[in-house]
Amino acid sequence: MHSPLISSFVRYTPEQYRCPRHGIRPGISQILQPNILLIEVRVFLLAVALYFILACLISWLALFPAGRDFVVQAMNGAEQRLAAYYRRLARSRQAGLASVCQGGTAALGHTAAFLRRHYLLCLAGMAVISLPTVLALMADSKRMLGAYDVSTREMNVQVANLLQGEQLVPPVDLPPLVFATEEVRLARPLLVSASRNWTLLNTEYAQRLLLIFKIMKEKHGYDMALLEGYRSPERQNTLAAMGPSVSNAAAFQSWHQYGLAADCAFLRDGKLVISEKDPWAMRGYQLYGEVAESVGMTWGGRWKMMDFGHTELRLPGVMKKN
Repeated sequence: MHSPLISSFVRYTPEQYRCPRHGIRPGISQILQPNILLIEVRVFLLAVALYFILACLISWLALFPAGRDFVVQAMNGAEQRLAAYYRRLARSRQAGLASVCQGGTAALGHTAAFLRRHYLLCLAGMAVISLPTVLALMADSKRMLGAYDVSTREMNVQVANLLQGEQLVPPVDLPPLVFATEEVRLARPLLVSASRNWTLLNTEYAQRLLLIFKIMKEKHGYDMALLEGYRSPERQNTLAAMGPSVSNAAAFQSWHQYGLAADCAFLRDGKLVISEKDPWAMRGYQLYGEVAESVGMTWGGRWKMMDFGHTELRLPGVMKKN
């Protein structure tokens, strides 16, 4: 009688192990090597997943006081429940279990006391382990809180020369029906009632935006259209109430209220093209963002909640940080 492992190899004849090309029979190690590699890959992936979960947990404890309070409360609650369980067990079983209950309670008490006495040391250890995650969060904080930052972009020298001494004129207003189609309503709710009055925009911002329109037309062949410029605080709150897919900013948290932001799209065959799902429009937004940044503006296409048609000019001392 062979063992199951030996039997698994005995079932195959020497001819079955023979290489059809060279007539050489591989050894047992060659047969098992693919399985060993597969096991090693699985163990490695499991280790990476466990480390990621551990890093997330430690970051949560280190960065959020509520998380630490929750863990302490959970430990205290677990200690109390375990102690109560041991007491009930001691009453229902032999007297010898009472010593086990006391020992477990004492161990938990000693552990909790150690954590209370050396909580700074424990927090320091967790901080060291979670340092990579913390550094990543700090490196990305500017983009997370970028809506209130003052723009530090420098204007392209050639673009600055174009603006000097040239007063650009806004284009002719488009018919209201252009903004009332079903496609436009789906892409931008309440766009019909939006303000497209160029005179309500900051003069410097309006001139830079008109220069963008000019470059997009003459250099890239895109006709631009202003969807919305100045936005009242009441309208801003209305859009914010519709959810983050429409607007994340409440009144006076958007540069629209200061005439320093606008949303734009493209005109093709007399119709507005807003959706970036259109490849032609997506290419236009990329060019639009490049031109906007070249004139010192901030482009919404680089945000986490990407807003491809949005540009703003962040002037110092205008918006107060909340």
